[in-house]
Amino acid sequence: MKNIIYLGSIGSLWLLLAAMYPNQSDIHTDPTGNTDWVHYGGNKAGNRYSPLTQINLGNVKNLQVAWTYNAAKVDGETGRQPEIQCQPIVVNGILYGTTPKLKLFAVKANTGEQLWVFDPYKDKTARFNPNRGVMYWEEDNGGSDKRILFTAGPTLFAINALTGEPVTQFGKNGEVDLREGLLNDPNYDIKKVSVTVTSPGVIHKDLLVMGCTVSEYGDAAPGHVRAFDVRTGKMRWIFHTIPQPGEAGYETWPKDAYQKIGGANNWAGMVLDEKRGMVYLGTGSPAVDFYGGSRAGQNLYSDCILALNAETGKLKWYYQTVHHDLWDRDLPCQPNLVTVKHNGKLVDAVAQSTKDGLVYVLDRDTGTSLFPVEERAVPTTGLPGEQPWPKQRVPLKPDPFARQVFTEADITDRTPEAHAFVKERFLKTRAGNKFMPPSLEGTLFFGIGGGAEWGGNAADPDGILYQNSNEMVWDVKMLNMAERTAELASKGKSLYQTNCAACHGADRKGSGQTYPSLVDIGKRLTGQDIQAVLKTGRGRMPSFEHISDQDRSTLIRFLLNTETKATETDDHHNASAPEAVAEKPVFPYIPPYINNGYTKLLDPDGYPAVKPPWGTLNAINLNTGEYLWKVPLGEFPELTKKGIPKTGTENYGGPIVTAGGLVFIAATYDERIRAFDRKTGKVVWEYQLPAGGFATPITYQVNGKQYIAIAVGGVKNGHKPGGSYFAFALP
Repeated sequence: MKNIIYLGSIGSLWLLLAAMYPNQSDIHTDPTGNTDWVHYGGNKAGNRYSPLTQINLGNVKNLQVAWTYNAAKVDGETGRQPEIQCQPIVVNGILYGTTPKLKLFAVKANTGEQLWVFDPYKDKTARFNPNRGVMYWEEDNGGSDKRILFTAGPTLFAINALTGEPVTQFGKNGEVDLREGLLNDPNYDIKKVSVTVTSPGVIHKDLLVMGCTVSEYGDAAPGHVRAFDVRTGKMRWIFHTIPQPGEAGYETWPKDAYQKIGGANNWAGMVLDEKRGMVYLGTGSPAVDFYGGSRAGQNLYSDCILALNAETGKLKWYYQTVHHDLWDRDLPCQPNLVTVKHNGKLVDAVAQSTKDGLVYVLDRDTGTSLFPVEERAVPTTGLPGEQPWPKQRVPLKPDPFARQVFTEADITDRTPEAHAFVKERFLKTRAGNKFMPPSLEGTLFFGIGGGAEWGGNAADPDGILYQNSNEMVWDVKMLNMAERTAELASKGKSLYQTNCAACHGADRKGSGQTYPSLVDIGKRLTGQDIQAVLKTGRGRMPSFEHISDQDRSTLIRFLLNTETKATETDDHHNASAPEAVAEKPVFPYIPPYINNGYTKLLDPDGYPAVKPPWGTLNAINLNTGEYLWKVPLGEFPELTKKGIPKTGTENYGGPIVTAGGLVFIAATYDERIRAFDRKTGKVVWEYQLPAGGFATPITYQVNGKQYIAIAVGGVKNGHKPGGSYFAFALP
């Protein structure tokens, strides 16, 4: 690499780099010194790597703010905004991104000067959800048709990249409803189904291949992968992630599962190998999370790395990372297409990181693991009706980048009081095996909120993977719905149990800042305020537009403790007792057990219940499976001032890596963006952002000047709101 850095021109540099490392060949560089960031993940391989070297180890300390763009102001409202998780793209010197309220914008990438804004909710009911990026397509041979494709709520939009106007020949006046074509029951009102897209798809020729985000409860739509004609918006193919009769994998489910079970969706994004014409992606767990009594079997193609033909959707191979998932261990980020040296030969591979801190490195053509993987016997005693799969996969290399099992030795020793508090909970619950089925007693798990998360990872041409990680313990306790029949007798309580309890808990107590308590919500919000949040979403919370106005009003009365029997008008979502299930339609499915919400185990002061590190950044050599370095990522300044070594923090967002020898990442709860020496893991630059940078940065070059840009969205887990984009450059 050293002789590449000293070539005389950016054009020559890139031609040589593209020849040596073909995964990078879709990064756009032109003779004027512009280097774009055209795709989510940097390129179609998802490498998050840039060949730019202007900002490097020698001068990164001089980085300063070049421009900012106030995206929250574009939304035209003050007060608490939703979070921005968007990794923008740059095409022909124009940066495209989304505002907190999902308006699409275009600005000059070297100044932040606004060019246009498109409002997807003009004259419509808004429905907010996390949006992590947008997509770009243009006609071959320099045609004038240039489009941005992005999603807001259940709608896919095609927008003219130069004017910001809808492309009217796409779908219906520039829009496609992504809910259409997912359900098998034509009699079910599709507007009641929650379908959004958090991470962009990939574009191959004239096809847009996409996954989706769906509910994780009994009303979850199936997460089938689809391809749409990028010109017309018509669906061209569909791959059923929950197989239907006659399809391979159907035998791994009960016969009627495809009619009532949802999930197994690709919500974290995908990558494309254009040479092979293959799309690679990871899927999530089946609904419902933590209970699988209605879906006995291996459950293909949930929790799978899939290789699909981009033009036909035909499956080439699959690799399942968790059989019959009972722990919500979705594959949480894009795969990363890398070339590694294995047994003395160069091998094109796909690297997939997981929520529970593992990295699978698979041959791109066959799906076989390059490193040994064992199938180990695991506990099989679950809840009544449950049939846990008897074996699970354990890769032997690389070693896990996050802890696997919570033990007494892991209990925090930050203070004696914190230790005693956590130990008491530890002794009252179960732990000891990451594949222990969830229980009524409660079980403590790592790997529900990462390990790896949606920010992904970065890989350089040497085969080094840079992965950030969380080290959180989650307290999962199951509740018997039959025993709660009396409590769920009212319509409002039933609506709450169906739509809210999975996050805020059946007792409405929440889980700290992540999912706040709703016990006394009337002291903080009016009924009108709650109605607005339910309709549009806010921060981590999605919109509940799929619930009727009448049901939303009933739910609000329940939350405010003003509901009476007089408000009960129907029983569509009522009585959740198992004996009542047979009288209900096949869809939505009502399980006999539900979890207590996504509850972190924290100490009395709100810090993680385990010994540090609580968040790390890791450099893993995928050629050998060995670690180059592991360092804490982030800190709690108040603890640092007390002399406690840097602990790392929970982190959301991902890294990028550059030929300048740097890894850039924000993501941490201390609201800083940092640059690390990619060889050593040493912090060589940091900047205090005005709010949390819970997104993945990008780097690009305009008129010969390199920039680093990131969305500063804030909000996550109680942090102050942001709503801006920051770009940094050398003076």
